[in-house]
Amino acid sequence: MAPIIQAENVTKVYRIGKVDVPALRGVSFTVEKGEFVSIVGPSGSGKSTLFYILGGLTRATSGRVTIDGADFAQLSDAQRTEMRKEKIGFVFQKFNLLPTLSAKGNIEIAREIAGKGSLDKALFDQVTQMLGIAGRLHHRPSELSGGEQQRVALARALVNGPALILADEPTGNLDSKNSDIVLKMLRDANKQFGQTVLMITHNPEAAEAGDRIIHMRDGSIVTAEEDPQWARH
Repeated sequence: MAPIIQAENVTKVYRIGKVDVPALRGVSFTVEKGEFVSIVGPSGSGKSTLFYILGGLTRATSGRVTIDGADFAQLSDAQRTEMRKEKIGFVFQKFNLLPTLSAKGNIEIAREIAGKGSLDKALFDQVTQMLGIAGRLHHRPSELSGGEQQRVALARALVNGPALILADEPTGNLDSKNSDIVLKMLRDANKQFGQTVLMITHNPEAAEAGDRIIHMRDGSIVTAEEDPQWARH
């Protein structure tokens, strides 16, 4: 069975004025279907750049990225957009909820944007019950706690049934109690729905929610022993 994520010698170089600034320096790794993988590293390690490349939100300078059999380098911008709609669910540090919509409306609109038609009520009920927000669906984001807003954002990613969940610092704006809840929810989603989860985090404790941890530093993958942040943990 082919890996759901395959990155081969991926580089990303930003041009700032007349200077080339490398953000990724030949990153290679694979993620198998059904895995929960954490990528951990300090600010500036390149993990967020990698996240955006894996999500098809920006292009690598060189190297190859394959998501569920599709080579991003071979896809047009329109095809990459369709790939994101069909295959990937995003969870960000900032919840990115629409303030004028209820929690339910924020979840439903994601399915409409993906062009997947009417909501699967059974899946919707299962997801919202699992995330503990079934009783909060008619509240707007301003009426929800940070932890509840992040769970709505997670529900929004799950209801489309994506093969891959990409989570970028999903606990970054949460206190320790709500961080633990959201990490457990990601773990439960991975186990109950069989969706692959790749989580970006700077927090070694959050990274331990994954089955496997990839360490990044200065745009490269390093071992745990080479990661000073992890050594202090």
